[in-house]
Amino acid sequence: MTSITQTDLSFDQQHIWHPYSSMISPPSMYPVVSAEGVRIKLEDGRELIDGMASWWSVIHGYNHPELNQAAHGQIDKMSHVMFGGITHQPAIELARQLVEMTPENLDKVFLADSGSVAVEVAIKMAIQYWHARRAHEGKANTKHKLLTIRNGYHGDTFGAMSVCDPVNGMHEIFTEVLPQHFFAPAPRTGFNEDWDESDCAELKRLFEAHHEEIAALILEPIVQGAGGMRFYSPEYLKTARQLCDEYDVLLIADEIATGFARSGALFACDHAGIAPDIMCLGKAITGGI
Repeated sequence: MTSITQTDLSFDQQHIWHPYSSMISPPSMYPVVSAEGVRIKLEDGRELIDGMASWWSVIHGYNHPELNQAAHGQIDKMSHVMFGGITHQPAIELARQLVEMTPENLDKVFLADSGSVAVEVAIKMAIQYWHARRAHEGKANTKHKLLTIRNGYHGDTFGAMSVCDPVNGMHEIFTEVLPQHFFAPAPRTGFNEDWDESDCAELKRLFEAHHEEIAALILEPIVQGAGGMRFYSPEYLKTARQLCDEYDVLLIADEIATGFARSGALFACDHAGIAPDIMCLGKAITGGI
């Protein structure tokens, strides 16, 4: 790899807008030259331990030999082809494994290019489901809204932003142009605490009052990551599933950050023994590749 010069760093600071940073007062960047296992090596020889696993994506560590071999083997055949009207073995095998390891009712796979897009697709699927179902029943569709919980984070695209926390999230300046949805208070009962049924009181009230408008409840199961790494009770998730069934609302589980054993179970929904109607996956599914 070519060394990073001071000229490169100056160009970076003047012209490259890094995520969640200021363009007016850009922070200094740490130039990386290689990575191995949990460690990132800097240009000056120092090493950092990446406790965030590259925003939770590098679940098996950097420079993993099996992942490297798979990537090299694939690029020698083809780097990428469109997925419209054609298919290929790696995609089929990935989908087969996902169907086998996720809850039994989840037997369809839609491949997207990022976590935010996965959430966008899930929202569109939920709304389109009700459009098709109500048309089949000869009824007008009123289910265009979403229900979610505060302290949540689901991505930075417009549909995803609309279900992030409207006050404590990063998207408050877009409030006037985002769709307005329903927000229940964040769960209060911790993961290992005695369950308090009143924790779901406002969630139940919103279901009762607005279920004819609500297409889906979307939430991060068990762990609210960007909302403060808050682990909440599996009983809350069980109640949410029951309410969705009772009021005929779809349940979208955003497992982008929690999937593939990041919470201790293969999927966070497993802690509550429930299955969502739609599950969003990402981050660890790539291994950081």
